Amino acid sequence: MTGGARERLLPWTGSDGKPCYLVGDGTGYVSRLADDIEDVQLGMADDLLGHADELLAEQRVTSAELHYLAMRLTECLRDVRRVAESRGERLSPPESP
Repeated sequence: MTGGARERLLPWTGSDGKPCYLVGDGTGYVSRLADDIEDVQLGMADDLLGHADELLAEQRVTSAELHYLAMRLTECLRDVRRVAESRGERLSPPESP
């Protein structure tokens, strides 16, 4: 990597489930798209937490509803962890050549 180029973990995986990375200065189209997707993922996680609070406050919740909620929470937690990892990596200074 040269100049201001840095490696960034993207908020999606490849078709084989492996992480995708972008090398650049953080100002290009793919970087902006990744920022937008991260914002959507964080918003969806926030919405799901609100739904979880409401569902868990109910007196009668079926095991199927709890299972579905757990599956969605797991997906959101995975996305939020990836966003945190990506942003944390970008906070650290770039490695020297």
